[in-house]
Amino acid sequence: MTTLVKWAPFQDLDVVERRMRRMLEDFGVAPAPLPAADMYETEKELVVELEVPGFEEKELQLELIDHTLTVKGERTREKEEHEKNFFLRERIEKHFERRFLLPAEVDTEHIDALFRAGVLEVHVPKIEPAKPRTIEITK
Repeated sequence: MTTLVKWAPFQDLDVVERRMRRMLEDFGVAPAPLPAADMYETEKELVVELEVPGFEEKELQLELIDHTLTVKGERTREKEEHEKNFFLRERIEKHFERRFLLPAEVDTEHIDALFRAGVLEVHVPKIEPAKPRTIEITK
């Protein structure tokens, strides 16, 4: 049986890039990879979904300053005693920090967060937009 393999002419460069990124991360020079995220709105709320497989709920932290939502993750697991020889290493292994700027039309006082199946969902309800009113001139 023949197996089809996608041809990637720059596969060797991809491996070199990943190795360089890991090396620079160890020195604190390059940014760590960020978890994939989706941000969308429904009629009543804004939703941020963040894929954080392998993290536990207690290893995640949400912080809100003004209208900036910051999601942090830090693994607390001990390193294994024996060394591994990786052929490919893409998973976030230590920590990450991801920021999302929320629009002014959301209620930052009533945010809910759910965590299930490696996905963190943050639900931010929308506020009713201010309606114009008429003001009578008295003098």
